[in-house]
Parts: sequence; C-alpha cells; structure tokens
Amino acid sequence: MLFTGEHFEATVVRLEQNIEEIHALRKLLSDTERRRADRFAFDRDRNRFIVARARLREMLATRLSVRPESVELTYGVHGKPALARRFADSGLRFNVSHSDDVAVYAFSIGREIGIDIEVVRPIPDADDIAARFFSRRENEAYLALDPTDKPLGFFYCWTRKEAFIKAIGDGLFHPLDSFDVSLAPGDPAQILRVKDMPGSECGWYLNSFSPIPGLIAAVVTENHER
Repeated sequence: MLFTGEHFEATVVRLEQNIEEIHALRKLLSDTERRRADRFAFDRDRNRFIVARARLREMLATRLSVRPESVELTYGVHGKPALARRFADSGLRFNVSHSDDVAVYAFSIGREIGIDIEVVRPIPDADDIAARFFSRRENEAYLALDPTDKPLGFFYCWTRKEAFIKAIGDGLFHPLDSFDVSLAPGDPAQILRVKDMPGSECGWYLNSFSPIPGLIAAVVTENHER
C-alpha cells in the first residue's frame, strides 16, 4: 500500500512471510544485519527483522537503480539510518517504523524525514505515561478528552512526537516537553510549538494517516519553504 503526502511517500508491508521467502530475503542482508538477526531470541522477532530490513533494501535499491545487496547504510549518533556517502547525490532520505507484523517505510528527496506507526489499543497506565512524557499542553488536551477518545488521542500524540524526534535524528535524547503536537481526534495533525517558536514557523511538516484499520502513523518532513 502506497500513501503520499507533503513531500513524502510511504509504503506499508506485512512482515509475516513463509520460511522459503524469509530464507531468500536473508540473502539480501549485509553480514552485520545477519549477525543482528541471529541475536534475536525468538524466531518471530528474527524473521520480522529479516523481512523488514530486506524490504527496505529492495525499496531503496529500486529508487537508486542498484541491487538490494549493494545498498550501504550508515547510522547517526543516535542511531538514525541513512544512505552511505556514495549515494549522497540521490538526495534520498528514508525512515522506518513497525508495529506487530506491519512495517511502514517513508521516503523523501532532500528533506529529513521521520515516521512512526502504532496499534491503537488501551494502555492501563496511559494517563501516567502522558503525565511523564507529553508536554504540559499535550497532557491537558489529553486529559480533557472523552474517555472513549483517550486511546486514539494518546497514540495520535505518541506517533506524532516519535516521528518528529526521529526526523531530527535525536531519538529519545530530545526533550519531549520542548514541543507540542495536536492530538484530539478530529483536529488537524499539526506541530503546535517547538521551543519558543510557533509550529507554523518551526521548519517541519506533520502528516498523520491510518494505513490499516486499528493502526495510525505519523510522518514528519523538513519544510524548506518556511
């Protein structure tokens, strides 16, 4: 499934495959990736990693006009993956997220990008998590939701914040209370604030979509037009 938005495209795939397909996909991985796969304790997790990484290589290879085995990846200080320097002229940026047996891949040209996907589900300690990790503005908006809207509002906020910190490459090293995102069901997906700057001037786009019923995803891309 292909989704497009503000300067990005995203592809959603299922990670469950038969054992013959998994063996074939494993051959596309680098030695480092195969060693990483072998460290998983459970077959299900190992197989999902193999499929997720091989599918990424296939999609990158198509866009770069090379073989999947030839794709070289590097990692930022906080672990964000990127293409090796020899592919720099392509301008291709990407990010990946997965939840259960679904993975989503986001691609952009010349713009940093981050994506997150989650299964919407009740979480017993969601209120405590929101109090700890949401900004004050977000937590107030979350607590004001009707109880039936809280699970969706929680994951709207979570995916949007996660996509933002992945886009900037800081991961969870970035202070989560330093920016606000919208979260109320029915409201537009927006970055409302970054530090002392209004979201409309922060230099990032936010998109949100539901690739499969019961899952939601958020994508953040650089805004060069601000």
